[in-house]
Amino acid sequence: MFLRQSFSVQLRRFSQRGTLPVLTLFTKDACPLCNEAKDALEPFKHRFILQQVNIERPENRVWYDRYKWDIPVFHLNGHFVVKHRVDLDLLDKLLQEAEAQTPGT
Repeated sequence: MFLRQSFSVQLRRFSQRGTLPVLTLFTKDACPLCNEAKDALEPFKHRFILQQVNIERPENRVWYDRYKWDIPVFHLNGHFVVKHRVDLDLLDKLLQEAEAQTPGT
């Protein structure tokens, strides 16, 4: 429950600034599941900013150690959302929450 409340507060902060939420994809080269996940996101791409993090780069070692067996992994505004496959229903729900908290929508 605490994580959920904290996540809602974080979404509200981003929404109040009038910016789109940031969806981070932890990926690596030659990742067919990552490509499949990006394709699945296509209908939602106007609702977030996609940030890709290649876990194989030396500066991303901490993410490699954490996610080397789990990619693709998604975070929304810095919070873990899902790994292995995109849960489109969950993503849509989280994006709706962010949109509902955006002033003027």
